[in-house]
Amino acid sequence: MIEKTKILIVDDEDVVRLSYLRTLAAEHCSVEAARNGQDALQMMGQHPFDVVLLDLRMPGMDGMTVLKTIKEQWPESEVVIITGYPAVESAKEAVALGAYDYLAKPAGPDDVINAANGAMLHKRWALRNDEQLQSAGFQ
Repeated sequence: MIEKTKILIVDDEDVVRLSYLRTLAAEHCSVEAARNGQDALQMMGQHPFDVVLLDLRMPGMDGMTVLKTIKEQWPESEVVIITGYPAVESAKEAVALGAYDYLAKPAGPDDVINAANGAMLHKRWALRNDEQLQSAGFQ
């Protein structure tokens, strides 16, 4: 993992949160977890995360609503959807709302690490390109 990437795991299943926490902590990331969308948005408000691993089906606020809110309020944060109910329709919707990636559960440790790494690299390139455009006077 690159530097100290700040990752937020949002999933209502304890076993999933703990598994992802363990996997990503071994990669020297700063990892926190939320059990629902409302908690995730509160945590984002306190200190935005670089990457959010987000479940779609949770009690209360669903993952699509959380994704939309994150991309509206913290557009530099990358979101990876990880769902136990994958469908082409929800994948299309997630990408249209700005998700970086979409994975089906069960996602193994390598899948989680690769998705988080890819999202972080994407974020770094996007920020680098924005800085270059600004310095060239295009924004």
